[in-house]
Amino acid sequence: MPIRISFRQIFLSWVGLSLFLALGLLGPSSALGQPTPGDVLVDASIGDANTFLPGLASDTASTAVIGQIYRGLVRYDRELKIVPELAESFTISEDQLTITFKLRPNLTWEDGQPLTSKDCLFTWKFMSDPKTPTPYGEPFTQIEKAETPDPLTFIVTYKRPLSRALSLWAFDILPSHLLEGQDVSESPLARQPVGSGPFRLVSWEVGQRVILAASENYFKGRPLLDGLVTRSIPNMATQMMELKTGTLDQMTLTPDQWEEAQEDLTLKENFNFYRYPEFAYTYLGFNLKDPRLADKRVRQAIAYALDKEEIIQGVVLGLGQPANGPFKPGSWAHNPKVKPYPFDPAKARELLAEAGWVDTDKDGFVDKNGQRFVLTIMTNQGNPVREKTGLLVQARLKDVGVEVKLRIIEWAAFLKEYIDKRAFEAIIMGWTIPLDPDLFDVWNSTKTRPGDLNFVSFANPEVDQLIDEGRFTLDQAKRKVAYDRIQEILREEVPYVFLYVPDSLVTINKRFIGPEVSALGIGDNLIEWYVPKDKQVYQIKSLMTR
Repeated sequence: MPIRISFRQIFLSWVGLSLFLALGLLGPSSALGQPTPGDVLVDASIGDANTFLPGLASDTASTAVIGQIYRGLVRYDRELKIVPELAESFTISEDQLTITFKLRPNLTWEDGQPLTSKDCLFTWKFMSDPKTPTPYGEPFTQIEKAETPDPLTFIVTYKRPLSRALSLWAFDILPSHLLEGQDVSESPLARQPVGSGPFRLVSWEVGQRVILAASENYFKGRPLLDGLVTRSIPNMATQMMELKTGTLDQMTLTPDQWEEAQEDLTLKENFNFYRYPEFAYTYLGFNLKDPRLADKRVRQAIAYALDKEEIIQGVVLGLGQPANGPFKPGSWAHNPKVKPYPFDPAKARELLAEAGWVDTDKDGFVDKNGQRFVLTIMTNQGNPVREKTGLLVQARLKDVGVEVKLRIIEWAAFLKEYIDKRAFEAIIMGWTIPLDPDLFDVWNSTKTRPGDLNFVSFANPEVDQLIDEGRFTLDQAKRKVAYDRIQEILREEVPYVFLYVPDSLVTINKRFIGPEVSALGIGDNLIEWYVPKDKQVYQIKSLMTR
């Protein structure tokens, strides 16, 4: 999943708001005024949304909007603890198999219909149904039974202890009265969602913008902001230009733009700046069905050929750190004993030669059976950081005799025509790291079907077993042993070259009071943000008529 900062409640899978720990660099706040309803926050995305139906969305543009429209039974708070959300309370049985949720009374959907335990039961059935085209359904199949003794009580019993048993229910609850018995592929909710969150969709102009308005039905009360607008602006330079002219209120900057902004007196006067390490990583992934890349020696050679420090300094300007596996350095699941491949072009050439790739015609490129090693690396349009990463990868692989062709593809086409169809050789992409380190969806060998997230087709029986050992226990020490070993295997097998963990570089207009960095990043307290009356700029009704 691509890495972007948006106002998204955590993972849920599932991509949404990237999770981070604050480093600081908070700009000076504007003069505080009284919390007054009004104004609209205008954000931008490099790609348009695909669907607003939870469970079916895996792109950031979609999940960012879904995160404001829907809510789960629980959520992560600012200290990364699981707390009730739509649920008023929850209790876990002594054997760790059964969770009893008590829903808040008088919950309603945006259309005024009551939200009850029936909706929770439907959500479980929907997500565990093999006919539902979702990459996130497997954890729901671990539930043995679900019960609704009354409209406010929902009870789930798992087949065995599951590490994600409670956090799973941060997933968005779905409206059964609108989805039950319907063909999900034709559901109008994909374009006209009806949720239970703080905002509601009022307009989706495909390829242009999404407009959300504050919900009057949200159980925590109406947000102070009247609305949120996300504009589709595929070019980051264009986003920066609009930020400078004041037509954007919030933006995640590239490292180059961050450095530029520090010298721009107008931007510093009007915007606050926030920097913090992401719960995310960027990687070079290989299609393991490609006969050349199926050879582990070739993948290891590529790892030796790349200079991660050069990439971090040259691409993200030092605003990041090396990635050595699928977990964030410093997190409990990370294995510090697993070291990155050192930059060693000689070793890379040696391994390529062992795999039969040598420069027989002395043209500077290795070949085998008369065929030059030409590797096509794809990444998505609108992300200059990934493009620059690709250029450095291209240069370093040329040094060891591998010719790289770099293709930059529009985001929607990249997903649908290449990733989903496995029609690629290598890709530069990124993943958001969820708080619970369950690796099933991305690394298990059963998750390689079209639409699944193991699109590099990695399959390793020991890793499958270790993933189960890590997820089917609540003992963190046992999970740690399993995850440490998985990271050792991933280093040896190199399905990805893990490149770097970037810092998030966010700027927000100073007229907004309330943005704070927490362990969840920025935006988890969005319903509390406000703009003093004398600084308000937009009216939601006027935006809807433009």
